[in-house]
This record gives sequence, C-alpha cells and structure tokens, in this order.
Amino acid sequence: MATFQTLPGFREFYPEDLARRNHIFRLWRQTAGNFGFAEYDAPVLEPLELYKAKSGDEIETQLFNFTDKGGREVALRPEMTPTVCRLVGAKASALKRPIKWFSIAEFFRYERMQKGRGRCFHQFNADIFGEPGPEAEIELIALLVQCLGAFGLTAEDFYVRLSDRNLWFYYLEALGLDEARSRGVLGAIDKYEKYGDEAFKGYTEAFGPLAPELMAKILEFLQVKSLDALEHTLASLDGEKIKTRLADWKKLLGALDAMGLTRFVAVDLGVVRGLAYYTGFVFEAFDRKGELRALAGGGRYDDLVQKLGGPALPAVGFAIGDMTFALLLEQRGLMPTLVQAPDVYCVIGGEAERLAAFGDIHALRAAGFRVDYPMKEVAFGKQFKAAAESGAKLALIYGDDELAKGVVKIRDLTTREESEVPRNHVAAHVRDFFSAG
Repeated sequence: MATFQTLPGFREFYPEDLARRNHIFRLWRQTAGNFGFAEYDAPVLEPLELYKAKSGDEIETQLFNFTDKGGREVALRPEMTPTVCRLVGAKASALKRPIKWFSIAEFFRYERMQKGRGRCFHQFNADIFGEPGPEAEIELIALLVQCLGAFGLTAEDFYVRLSDRNLWFYYLEALGLDEARSRGVLGAIDKYEKYGDEAFKGYTEAFGPLAPELMAKILEFLQVKSLDALEHTLASLDGEKIKTRLADWKKLLGALDAMGLTRFVAVDLGVVRGLAYYTGFVFEAFDRKGELRALAGGGRYDDLVQKLGGPALPAVGFAIGDMTFALLLEQRGLMPTLVQAPDVYCVIGGEAERLAAFGDIHALRAAGFRVDYPMKEVAFGKQFKAAAESGAKLALIYGDDELAKGVVKIRDLTTREESEVPRNHVAAHVRDFFSAG
C-alpha cells in the first residue's frame, strides 16, 4: 500500500508546531493593531497576468501556475503586493487616507529549497497607501522594528538596512547613464553582495563594459554607509532632485532617531531590492550574525496601483517571512514552550456522575474555560494521573459520594488542597480561582 508524503518544500503543522506559528502570528497582529493597521485577506489564486506583468522576471520563473477548468491562466500567489494594489485600487475613492492595511497569508514559489526557504511560506505584509512623503516609511520601519522586537529581539540581534532607488537613479543620471543602463546597473548591484564583479556580467552583455572610472564611482556609491558619507559623495553633483532627496533622508532618519530607533537602522546603498516595481526608499532586515537570509524586506512602489488599473496612488510596504524569522527566534532561545493545557480536568465516576458533570463542563466551556474529561469510564487512579499530566490547574471530582451530597470536590492540582463546593456554585468557584491568578 502506498505511503503518501508531503510534497517537497511544503509543510504540515502538527499541534505543537501550529502553536508556535500561532504565537508568532498573534504578536504580529497585536503589533499591527497597536499601530492602527486594519487586517484584510484575499484569494490565494489570482490571474497569471497579475504577476507576469508586474512582479519581475525572477518571481515569474517561480510561479505555480496552470490553466483552470474554465480555461483561465491562473497562479498561486507568490507575494501580496500586486493583490493588495488591486484591492485598494478598486475602492480607492471610498477609502480614508492614509490607508494602513496588513495581512498574514500563505504564499507559494517553486524555487530551490534551502535553510529558511520553502515552496510554501507565510508572510506578514504591511502597506500604507496615499502618503507620498517619507512619513509612510517612518511609520513602516517603526512597525517593522516593533514586529521583530515584540518577541524579545534587540538591536544586537537584527538591524534594518536602508537604501534608496531614487537616489541611485539620480546619481547614475548625473554620471551620464540613461534609464535603461541605470536599471541594468541596479540589477547588478542587487546581486553584487553575493557575486562580486560577476554581478555585472549581464550589464556587460547588454550594454558593453563600464568604463573603469565609471565603475569606480558606482562602487564608491555602493560603499556609502552613513548620511554624512552620502552627503559627501553627492556634494559635487548639482541638481534640485538630489537636494530634495537628501532632505527626505534627513527627515526619515531624524524621525527614527526621535523614536529611539537609530540603533536598529543602517544606511546601506547596497540594498536595491530586485522586484521591478520599487520606486524609492527600500529596506531589508537582517540578523546581526549574518547567518540567515533576509528576515524582511520592502520599499516604496508609487506606480503599481495605477499600472494595475487603479488611480495614481503612492504606496510603501514590507513583508516578514515566517520561516527565517522562526529560525532566528529558535537560535536566540526566544521561542517559548507553548503548553496547550486545559484549565480544568474533570474526574468522573460512573454514568450517573458523568451525566451530572456534563452540565458543568458545558457551562464552564461556554464561559471561556478549557475543560477536558475522560471520554470513557476509567479508574479514578488513572484519571487523577491524566489530570496531573494534562497541565490543568484544577480537578473537579464527580464521585458517587459527591453526587449524593449535591457537591463537587475541587482539587488545586498545584497545592493538592481540596474543598467541596455546592453543585450550583462550581462555575463561580472556578471563575474566582482563575481571577485570583
């Protein structure tokens, strides 16, 4: 007989695994709520064209796509940005600005599996629409830092690398490169950290080799690691666009400093993000030890809503992947042991006692308590052992003596203290016990 196994790159979540995932999702939701973001959801299956036209070549090659029974070309979503742009664009005139939305959803990419990367994964996505200035980046970078810090991670564990595609374009334009060549350079810069000079192979094939002095200036800009260095490098270049952009940098970094977040943020022009739709500030979060792939990434994409048929609407967003983030928490010892224990365990005698207990069991569950009991008649000794092993704080004991007296015996499973409570006072006693801590 065939044994069926999970498909390569896909994951199943046994209860203890799901409890850890839900712990992460719960803190992400709580943090987003604290920042005033509203949660949304969307279909996992989208028209193929949504991604082929808008996400860039890399994601297009990773799609799980097929022709459905209606003859439509469709794909499992590999990311959320095109979808949220479609949603916002459809109702933009009715939405109050700025639009601050978040989601926690599953995504699918057919790519090479490695540590922290599978073919299905979850992401926390947060986006702001309708704010053209750096105020949106301020809010989102603060949210990103808090989404990681909520778990006990500190500036010694992670940092956010901040860069700017607009400034790259302005700089390359000042060096004499047209838009097509500038995009070619950025494509190389995106891979430079991994491949070094080999990253420029594609540019050379398309446009010919860069002049040595031009390459030197590009690599000089690539090494910028502070606002002072950025200003110094650009000092010899004229242009209102560069001056205005540096003012945006000062506003962004000044606000993050006022929030006490400077220790989490590093200026790093080596980050340009590979997706085709990014238009301005871009940023990525990494662990300080450099042992893991990026924890999170995002940036500004002011043109995408309009490209997808909506109105012109500025936008910024980021995503945190659950797989790499969970690895970081495990490495730092910050993934708690999550006990899914009942609050109350009922120890029950015979059938008459079972029927008497059912009313209390249902009432306690309806009141919000986790209550468990043996589904079949079991010896008292085994039931007390099961109660202790369950992790419950209280045991409610329904024996024939208790039933005859109209009481329930309640045992504190921590102190072993017992008391008898009238049947109609059980719920109130349990409530008072847990209210007292």
